[in-house]
Amino acid sequence: MPMIIPDEVRAKAEIYTGDAAGQEKTRLLLAETELPSGLLPLKDIIECGYVEETGFVWLKQKKKVDHYFAKVGRYVSYAAEVSAYAEKGRLKKITGVKAKEMLIWVNLNEICLDDPPTGVKAKQMLVCKAMGGLFRTFPVEAFEADVALPAPVTGRLKKKTETETESKKGQDDKKEEQKEAAAAAAEEEAAKKKTAVDPAAVAPAAVEEVDLKMKELNKEAPVQAEAVAAKN
Repeated sequence: MPMIIPDEVRAKAEIYTGDAAGQEKTRLLLAETELPSGLLPLKDIIECGYVEETGFVWLKQKKKVDHYFAKVGRYVSYAAEVSAYAEKGRLKKITGVKAKEMLIWVNLNEICLDDPPTGVKAKQMLVCKAMGGLFRTFPVEAFEADVALPAPVTGRLKKKTETETESKKGQDDKKEEQKEAAAAAAEEEAAKKKTAVDPAAVAPAAVEEVDLKMKELNKEAPVQAEAVAAKN
């Protein structure tokens, strides 16, 4: 039976269409909940919706996907329509996800991190729970994507990235202002030096002026001597 998302839920949701946007939103969801990056290996996503207020998320793909997690030897089947409520370290009230136990497919209703792990060297474990209290634990790294995926840039992570970019830009602008201020100060200092009196430049003129005064004094000296003699 097709999943029906009520209009009031869709009105509050961030909705993305197309596989590219859906894949990116899926990576964002796993990054924000701190769950392993390969936990939702969906293909040909048609629609992805997320309600931040409640954490409700739904994903629609063209057809179901059966994925084999080789590191734990488990098959997991993802229906054409998958939904869950997402929170840090947990997907709960899951629909559309089944895990194969021996020859039986078991509906999973919760996947969460076993946090904190016990023991100093204990590995982080992922707990997969089914109805009736059945659960299995596996190492988290077994569900990491085999190939490094591009970092998500939409939603809140994009806002964070933009904030970091703006911060870096502000620092660069401040450095540029400091450089400009230093350059202006250097130009002002150079201008002052240019307009200041250079002692080396005026020295010859000063010496010449002293010589003239000495000559005038030498001319006046005999006259003053004669005047003194006449007075005596």
